[in-house]
Amino acid sequence: MASLNVGNLGEYLREQRRNAQLSLRQLADAAGVSNPYLSQIERGLRKPSAEVLQQVAKALRISAETLYVRAGILDAERDRDDVETRAVLLADPSLNERQKQVLLQIYESFRKENGFGADADADADAADDGEARAQDATAGDAAGGADSIPGPEPRTTGGSDVGPRRTAG
Repeated sequence: MASLNVGNLGEYLREQRRNAQLSLRQLADAAGVSNPYLSQIERGLRKPSAEVLQQVAKALRISAETLYVRAGILDAERDRDDVETRAVLLADPSLNERQKQVLLQIYESFRKENGFGADADADADAADDGEARAQDATAGDAAGGADSIPGPEPRTTGGSDVGPRRTAG
């Protein structure tokens, strides 16, 4: 078979597997893929799907996004900050898996809200929308509109600002 342009991925996977002190067979079992298939990936003969990369990353306890970049699924330059942020969240030993996933979901929702979501084609439109939303929010804040960030309600005295306040109790 001719080698595909995924040798860098294969070398990286082999290095990570060895660092984790796992045999090829152990990693294949943990990731739910066949031993020969994983061997072909490591030798650069196969290009795995994003799903397989995610399974392998989970078994190695590393960032799937890092594997996506190495496999050419994600653009390294455009997504470097995103990948690094996700890697830091996933590597934090003080968080459990559920907490990490919740943080990643929140992070992704903020990125989408700010025009940096998964749709690369929509980035320019989202940036324009984000700018328009920011202008709308600023106008809403000035007018006390629904787009403003909620804060404490103004205190009222029931009609007159003069005189003692009556309190319940």
